[in-house]
Amino acid sequence: MKKVVKFGGSSLANAKQFKKVADIIKADKSRRYVVPSAPGKRNDKDEKVTDMLYACYDAVAEGRSYKKILDKIKERYNEIIDGLDLNLNLDHEFDKIEENFLAKAGRDYAASRGEYLNGIVMANYLGYEFIDAAEVIFFDDNGNFEADTTDKELSERLEHVERAVIPGFYGSRHDGTVKTFSRGGSDVTGSIVAKAIHADLYENWTDVSGFLVADPRIIKDPEVIETITYKELRELAYMGASVLHEDAIFPVRKEGIPINIRNTNRPDDKGTLIVETTCRKPRHTITGIAGKKGFCSINIEKAMMNSEVGFGRKVLSVFEKYGINFEHMPSGIDTMTVFVHQSEFEAYEQSVVAGIHRVAEPDTIELESDLALIAVVGRGMRSNRGTAGRIFSALAHARVNVKMIDQGSSEWNIIIGVKNADFETAIKAIYDIFITVDL
Repeated sequence: MKKVVKFGGSSLANAKQFKKVADIIKADKSRRYVVPSAPGKRNDKDEKVTDMLYACYDAVAEGRSYKKILDKIKERYNEIIDGLDLNLNLDHEFDKIEENFLAKAGRDYAASRGEYLNGIVMANYLGYEFIDAAEVIFFDDNGNFEADTTDKELSERLEHVERAVIPGFYGSRHDGTVKTFSRGGSDVTGSIVAKAIHADLYENWTDVSGFLVADPRIIKDPEVIETITYKELRELAYMGASVLHEDAIFPVRKEGIPINIRNTNRPDDKGTLIVETTCRKPRHTITGIAGKKGFCSINIEKAMMNSEVGFGRKVLSVFEKYGINFEHMPSGIDTMTVFVHQSEFEAYEQSVVAGIHRVAEPDTIELESDLALIAVVGRGMRSNRGTAGRIFSALAHARVNVKMIDQGSSEWNIIIGVKNADFETAIKAIYDIFITVDL
């Protein structure tokens, strides 16, 4: 059996955490490939190493003093090395990093060094082979990830390597320059490695015991989801639930490899298992609730709209012209509403309104701001009658006015629009009716 284990920044913030990680890896011989992040915060007032590297590089690029920042970064790693009693010296690596900073190697290079150095420390501590991600993970000249090339190269490189550490978050372009994934991209690296070695399981270790039904900042001690499908996770991640980088799903999904979200500080907790499909009956009708604030709606009315061929295309062409993505588009016989991010829309609002008038000749256009969208997601919703009725009954009881309803054809999710001011109240009401009442 082969497992890939990825550890987040909080799991590797200091020597004490490193020791926990080593105990977890050694407890299961199938945990053969390790993907580390850069050291995270040791406490609430601390800095992440990646942020320190960005600050150091920016200081160099702007001609400001950078030595103190670089010394603080060195101290973080030396503190970990000393705490682990390792016979390891990173001075040569830091000299190279300083040299490349002065040569303007780029912010991607700067950010990647946190994972790179942590990978060296981890490989030395475990006695595993260190493989620089820049040698096995590739991007094209435009910065797009090259999945096939990477999979072939990584598979060949790891074929005869029994145990290895591959730093997360970065790879390289064809010219050898370092390119990073978006923030949190070590999750993606772990998924890529899991696909390349045909892993039986990809364990993603972090500081929570799995994927939660709702945001713990809104719901006190929300339940942990035992099993969730890739599809459900995508819906929830898109609406703001953030335990796993959403792009981490794609490599393993093609191979049918499950992901297990685990807690480094509570290794006995089973966590959440993310799978392609399952016959396991969910504990509750819904799997999770997630949402975002900061939307606005453009309400368009026109008599006989339903009989006008191409009306929707004309309207959306205006949003496309100004580079504005739409989130949802519920419609009626004579009405059509487009939901967009308010921050993206405000700068172009009058141009968009004028553009819609020109191309579609509506009777009226009304704008409404400060809206929130909430996704209620669950594979159990398809087989349970009255789910929507329970949601709206709960919202009515909580005195929340529903501004929009949109249900996908899969019957796995319902999107609800409410005012920003009602966002937390709405999530609490939905959680209570489906989770608290069911307990």
